[in-house]
Amino acid sequence: MWLLLAFCGPVMWAASTHIDKYLVERFFKTSDVGVLLVFTALIGVAAMPPIFAFVDVTGIGPTGIAVITLSGMLYMGAMYFYLGALQGEEASVVAPLFQAAPIFTFALAFLLLGEKLTPRELMGGAAIVCGAAIVSWSPGGFKFRTRLVLLMLAATFALALSSVIFKLFAVKDEFWTTTFWMFVGEAIFGLAFLLFPSRRTEFFNMFRTNPGAVIGINAANELINLGGGLAARYASILGPVSIVQAIGGTTTFFVFGFGIVLSMFLPQLAHEDTWRRSLIQKGLAAVFVAVGVVLVGGAAR
Repeated sequence: MWLLLAFCGPVMWAASTHIDKYLVERFFKTSDVGVLLVFTALIGVAAMPPIFAFVDVTGIGPTGIAVITLSGMLYMGAMYFYLGALQGEEASVVAPLFQAAPIFTFALAFLLLGEKLTPRELMGGAAIVCGAAIVSWSPGGFKFRTRLVLLMLAATFALALSSVIFKLFAVKDEFWTTTFWMFVGEAIFGLAFLLFPSRRTEFFNMFRTNPGAVIGINAANELINLGGGLAARYASILGPVSIVQAIGGTTTFFVFGFGIVLSMFLPQLAHEDTWRRSLIQKGLAAVFVAVGVVLVGGAAR
């Protein structure tokens, strides 16, 4: 059972990546992807009243509230850069670069928290960097994907900063309270986005034409992400943490595999470059990233 739950995490996260790609391609190919994040913020706002009704959301104190709200804003910023990367690249190309987040986390933890880096962590980080470098080169003439790399570096740095700030204030064991203030941070991000007239116009145009589809798919995607996280956490309680962490590193492979299957049988939902050279490049990058995640996860444990 714990092994099945452990695989639910990477499978669901990989599915979520392709859903993100579908949303961007279907509704936000030429518009600002921040409009999609406004819909995400609305889902969070809708979930806040039930949490507030049953949970004392002030229990973590003013400092905890400020920290978690900031983490929610940073998370939305990371998603903004990530969705921007998906506008121009395949999901299987973007996914490995997402695994660079632990590198920034270690660096920030070293600077802000005084944590030490072990040789195993350094080896894992080097493997992730190699995988990211491999996938960052375009097969056509081997041109470097500068835009992709810059966007994903910004995304992973924002995610790392969010997690380190959270750890710095050690706000623990307050799942629903933390979730509530994360939603508040996301709502603030969405509101700030709507302050720009051009983006506000894009949002209301999208809301008039496709509100049900965007909100429905986005809400389902949030549930899939949550389910993957809960399954991975529960698996780590039932089984060996190191093995669960290693299985979590297979997310990139599932993104890669789902992309190929969708391209073959449902090309209207996803398109993957299936040329031999491209497949070898992505597969090699996935191997390096998976090894790096396993090394980093074992060291962190």
